[in-house]
Amino acid sequence: QVQLVESGGGLVQPGGSLRLSCAASGSTLSINAMGWYRQAPGKQRELVAAISSGGSTNYADVVKGRFTISRDNAKNTVYLQMNSLKPEDTAVYYCHAETSVVPGQIYDYWGQGTQVTVSS
Repeated sequence: QVQLVESGGGLVQPGGSLRLSCAASGSTLSINAMGWYRQAPGKQRELVAAISSGGSTNYADVVKGRFTISRDNAKNTVYLQMNSLKPEDTAVYYCHAETSVVPGQIYDYWGQGTQVTVSS
């Protein structure tokens, strides 16, 4: 079992910055990759950024150049630095972890979500 605890959401003005944190606990050695997803009202959940156990990253085109995902392996924590925020970034942001104990058996874990609101 893996537990994910998110923090860092809030209200920010357009052009501002926020840093989201996600701390993982439990069977953290089984984690293959972690990432951030978001869901806005009336829209499907979408991948924002992901980072693999090997350190490779992937970003949604709409956030490239503005958002940065990173990790601190010693603390089992991933971060999402969000700069130049836009109103369309407003959404509930969810931390995600992909785990595998045996090959071919993948399990997904999700944080509780944290609200990010970008508004004047």
